[in-house]
Amino acid sequence: MLVIGIAGGTGCGKTTVVNQIINELPDEEVGVISQDSYYNDLSHLTLPERRETNFDHPNSIDFKLLAQHLKALKDGHSIQQPVYSFLECNRKEETVPTHPTKVLIVEGILILTNPEIREMCDIKIFVHADSDERLIRRLKRDVNERGWDLDETLEKYQTILKPMHDQFIEPSKEYADIIIPNNKYNTVAVDIVRSIVNEKLV
Repeated sequence: MLVIGIAGGTGCGKTTVVNQIINELPDEEVGVISQDSYYNDLSHLTLPERRETNFDHPNSIDFKLLAQHLKALKDGHSIQQPVYSFLECNRKEETVPTHPTKVLIVEGILILTNPEIREMCDIKIFVHADSDERLIRRLKRDVNERGWDLDETLEKYQTILKPMHDQFIEPSKEYADIIIPNNKYNTVAVDIVRSIVNEKLV
């Protein structure tokens, strides 16, 4: 199994890059796991308390479970991947059966901050985007898709998102094998990754 780790700041366009890489590849041979599915279970907290959680700190992720699941998939075993609700700020009760594939993409803002996860990645990618562009994307997403108040989102960006990005996410760029600028000129980098994936699928 070829494991590709894709990290980058919030709103940098990781999903777009993932879709560019797997576009036209056989669905049954390429899998994707999101770091967001592995936020810690916060069932013991109320919704207002959960909304105050710092979800941009590495401690917010159940990296132990993620590592266990990656190892299981690499060993040829299926897993039950957690499902996360951004509206409830917590895991749902249901899980998603996830089966081993020839290529597995693991994506999330904090993926490259964890040594054990990095060790399991054959290719490590960091998607870079301008901070203003990332803020605009995050605002649109949180307000339109996740039900957050605009002022609440702006305050969260200033007090949590930006400091966490500067402390944890941006420094993790040094572990990347490939840095992809998320703009119209990133086609060469994506093509290189896709070529590596295609070789694995032969």
